[in-house]
Amino acid sequence: MASSKEYLEFVLDQTAGLSGVTARAMMGEYILYCRGKIVGGIYDDRLLVKPTEAARRLLPDAAREKPYPGAKEMLLVEEVDDKEFLCGLLDAIADETPDGKR
Repeated sequence: MASSKEYLEFVLDQTAGLSGVTARAMMGEYILYCRGKIVGGIYDDRLLVKPTEAARRLLPDAAREKPYPGAKEMLLVEEVDDKEFLCGLLDAIADETPDGKR
């Protein structure tokens, strides 16, 4: 099942307070970037993030789910209604994520 454009827009609206959050469509799903770094994605209308140390600390009880068969596990974010938490989470993940390959 592909993710809806409406859910993507909701997540982007929730993170509008954090500069540099963007998304790119990929095979019916969306990859999320913060300051040019991949921090997670939207898969089947679920927000999944990279399991960095900060993410595991901020989401200690989060379910680990695979975005698609054969993928690495990511953390399910259920607190998508909390704008401040969500911005802080993505910012912390970006801080711990190395710059992409050039």
